[in-house]
Amino acid sequence: MRQRLLVSQQQDEAEINMTPMLDVVFIMLIFFIVSTSFVREAGIDVNRPSAASSAEQSKTAVLVAISDQNQIWVDRKPVDIRMLRPAIERLKSEQAEINVVIQADQASTTGQLVKVIDQLRLAKVAYTVSTREGND
Repeated sequence: MRQRLLVSQQQDEAEINMTPMLDVVFIMLIFFIVSTSFVREAGIDVNRPSAASSAEQSKTAVLVAISDQNQIWVDRKPVDIRMLRPAIERLKSEQAEINVVIQADQASTTGQLVKVIDQLRLAKVAYTVSTREGND
């Protein structure tokens, strides 16, 4: 009789406390949310030219778009060429290492693209010129 009482008491005490595991899961969730890099959209749809040698970028942080009328867009806002460098430097101060992807419309001028690249180089930011794969 006494042995049965001990066995039933041991079975009651064999519960698993889930609170520490839930704490760890929530901490991991917060870590992953904070450590992700968010994509800053350019703000306009760009008709990009195609290239046979293009490669897909796995992660991007900032998109700079050049429209068919040579307007420059950063973070869904139109930006003057003279304000591009300060805007990128502001984004760089918010996030230490940023990757900039330039999306130039095929109707935009090469001169405007060169001006944008020059401003990004002066801001000391890594950049990539994005093109669409395939032939139209």
